[in-house]
Amino acid sequence: MSAGLEVRGLNKSFGGLKVAQNIGFDLKPGDRKALIGPNGAGKTTFANLITGALQPNSGSIRLDGADIANLKESQRVKAGVAKTFQITTLFKRMSVRENIRLPILERTGKSRNGFVRADRNPDVEREIDEWLGQFNLSRFSEIPVQDLAYGQQRLVELALTLALRPRILILDEPSAGVPSSDSHIIADAIERLPGSLSVLIIEHDMKLVFQVASHIVVLVNGTILTEGTPEEISRNPQVRELYLGGRHEA
Repeated sequence: MSAGLEVRGLNKSFGGLKVAQNIGFDLKPGDRKALIGPNGAGKTTFANLITGALQPNSGSIRLDGADIANLKESQRVKAGVAKTFQITTLFKRMSVRENIRLPILERTGKSRNGFVRADRNPDVEREIDEWLGQFNLSRFSEIPVQDLAYGQQRLVELALTLALRPRILILDEPSAGVPSSDSHIIADAIERLPGSLSVLIIEHDMKLVFQVASHIVVLVNGTILTEGTPEEISRNPQVRELYLGGRHEA
């Protein structure tokens, strides 16, 4: 049995438009990989194929050796695949604590216990406190999410996603909308993720990519152009010309 995520021969078309062409991809436990490429390259489409938001026309997707290509999106979450989004998907009027409580209750099945108040389970509240502490959100615990700075909202979303206890985490443009002065907040959060967690980062911010990724995959027109370490990618003339403009910038 193979460990981690294995993608082989992945293809997806919308009519005559090919958005994923024979993609092969591996994400092993503890990997920190980034997926880069120009707008329309198929990065988010690839992520949606992994999570089950889209179904491939052909190809295999295996998690720890088990085929998950035919599983629905909700089933893949339970199998251990989770994804954050370019735009935060939070309950803005609820507090940070209330937001983080929801995925924990769902994961543990405690949301279906109608005889116990959701905020009265000590194990759940203890876990919430752990997530708040990990992302430096403890002082914002009772504050409505809508009152937080956008960078802090992204941290709440990340805490929600991790509360599902995934093995594969896909970060879809985690720095989108975050002021450059606060970009270190996202980088620090990624660097503090559990070492056993497999992370795929889809990002336009090359500074963030080169800071947190140990391996970079370059996608163009639904096809992998090249991949390698940050040093190899930064030296690749074609990548520099097409995507980096000769610099570590989006």
